[in-house]
Amino acid sequence: MVMHLILVEDCDSWMQVRGIGEFLDSCRITESKTNTSKKIRSIEKSKMDYLNAHSRIHTNEKPHFCEICNKTFIQRSSLKSHLRIHTNEKPHFCEICNKTFIQRGSLKSHLRIHTKEKPHVCEICNKAFSQGGDLKRHLRIHSMEKPHVCEICNKAFSQTSHLKTHLLIHTKEQPHVCEICNKAFSQTNHLKTHLLIHTKEKPHVCEICNKAFSLRSNFKRHLLIHA
Repeated sequence: MVMHLILVEDCDSWMQVRGIGEFLDSCRITESKTNTSKKIRSIEKSKMDYLNAHSRIHTNEKPHFCEICNKTFIQRSSLKSHLRIHTNEKPHFCEICNKTFIQRGSLKSHLRIHTKEKPHVCEICNKAFSQGGDLKRHLRIHSMEKPHVCEICNKAFSQTSHLKTHLLIHTKEQPHVCEICNKAFSQTNHLKTHLLIHTKEKPHVCEICNKAFSLRSNFKRHLLIHA
C-alpha cells in the first residue's frame, strides 16, 4: 500500500498515513506527496482514527469521557491511561528499583534519576533538569511569575508546593510529628531542624573558630561576633 505524507496547514506538520477519512476545515489538508516525492492532489477516502484525533487538537473536541469523574479526553488512549488513576493499575515498572507507574511517560521521566540525564536546560542560566516540569518551575525565578495565589490572604507563590505549605498557617494543621517527643510541625524542614535537638548534630560550623551549631539562625548570629 502506498504511504502518504499529509501536510496539516494549521500546525505546519507532516503526518504519515495510508488513508485519510473526513478531516475538519480547521485542520485543512493542502496537499500530499508519496514516498517517491511525487505530489498528488486527490486524497484517498477512508477512516483514520488517529488522523481524526489529531484534528481534535485544533478543535478542542473531547469525545472520550471518564464515567467515574467525567473528565474528558481527545484520544481514547488518554482515557485508558487516565482510568488507571481510579483502578490504581501501574503496569509500567522500573527494572532498576522496581518502582511502578501508571503511564509510560512517567517511567521514562523516572529513569533519568538513575541515568542522571538532564535534557531540559534553562536558556538563561544554563541550569539543567531531568524533568520538564522542574524547568518550568525554575523559569519562574527569572520571570518572577507567581501563579499560585492564597485565597485567604492573596499571597502569591511560584510553586504549588509552596502554596500548600503556606496554607498550613491558616489551617493550623501540623502534620509532621517528631517520633521521639511527639512535637508537631506544619513544615517538614521545621521537623528536620527540631530533630537536631535529639541527635545533637551540629552541621553548621564556623570557619574562623570552628564552633558548631545545630541551627542556622544561631550560626548566623555567631558570625556577627567575627564581623
